[in-house]
Amino acid sequence: MADLLKFVQDEFVAKKDFPEFGAGDTITVFYEIKEGEKTRTQFFKGVVIQRRGSGVTETFTIRKMSGSVGVERIFPVNLPALQKIEVNKKGAVRRARIFYFRQLTGKKAKIKDKRR
Repeated sequence: MADLLKFVQDEFVAKKDFPEFGAGDTITVFYEIKEGEKTRTQFFKGVVIQRRGSGVTETFTIRKMSGSVGVERIFPVNLPALQKIEVNKKGAVRRARIFYFRQLTGKKAKIKDKRR
């Protein structure tokens, strides 16, 4: 049964080509919003908190500060409304899920750039 499910997911779900990114990276996600008959492109720029799941069910969480309020958004990787993802900065973090980032403010919330 699991093999059949995997086969159907691989065959019928359109795989989009997005750049490699992980926790600690600052990315911009461009996605489409429908308002009535109109559609427009909106972006969400922030730090990746986590990536979870695999294959069709993979999601990633982005956090940004809007004024003094933290805003988090969860995007499925295979969301049809996703247009593109840009990696702005690669961050050097030691964990795959940086939930401790939620409590940090000011200079402590700064993530070092990854050396190339």
